[in-house]
Amino acid sequence: MSAPVTTGRLIGVGTGPGDPELLTLKAVRALAEADVVSHFAKRNSIGNARAIVEGHIRPDTVELPLHYPVTTEIDKDHADYKAQILAFYEESAAKVAAHISAGRTVAVLSEGDPLFYGSYMHLHVRLAHRFPTEVIPGVTAMSGCWSATGQPIVQGDDVLTVLPGTMGEAELARRLADTDAAVIMKVGRNLPKIRRALAASNRLEKAIYVERGTMANGASMRLAEKPDDAAPYFSIILVAGWENRPGERASGVVV
Repeated sequence: MSAPVTTGRLIGVGTGPGDPELLTLKAVRALAEADVVSHFAKRNSIGNARAIVEGHIRPDTVELPLHYPVTTEIDKDHADYKAQILAFYEESAAKVAAHISAGRTVAVLSEGDPLFYGSYMHLHVRLAHRFPTEVIPGVTAMSGCWSATGQPIVQGDDVLTVLPGTMGEAELARRLADTDAAVIMKVGRNLPKIRRALAASNRLEKAIYVERGTMANGASMRLAEKPDDAAPYFSIILVAGWENRPGERASGVVV
């Protein structure tokens, strides 16, 4: 008589925005119990999410790095980019599924929160209907950045809009003009376009630039005072709402 087949589990683990102390207790426990820890990263790179959890993975844990075949070498709207990335996510899902089918619990790391602009979602939509799945939320990059800079973002009936910096300049400007507060993500090489959209919507003077928020080498400043358009991948623009707040100052950013 053959032994029963035991199916493992998939766990999406939010690692937070960068500061290892912002890992949740639940995330730490999941890492300690996982048979396999998987993470996305550029080729020849350990990846930020993996660096955050250093010290929380058992020595006997199997690690499964998933290296992107392309990042910024090809435009994201190009057919070649879409084809390579689609194939990559299918192959990655198959690798993770093989471990789960063998009865192992696989924890997939995700910077910030797993279900907010994260690569983990590409595995989730392919595997969650097939295997027992749990998602452990993480502190988002935007939350970490507005806390690091001491920026109250919204209050009362304020509307917050989260925008990817990759969208078209005119659409960015339109949406910035039609909201009380905004967070612009995916900044990087899109900063010149973002700066122009903020100026066109009369929001540039309120925009705060934050790079590597919550990390040891983080920094922030008013975007209007930033002398160049260089921005790392881990950078965000904050436009706070709550007009006429008590004690509001015209200048000063917590760095």
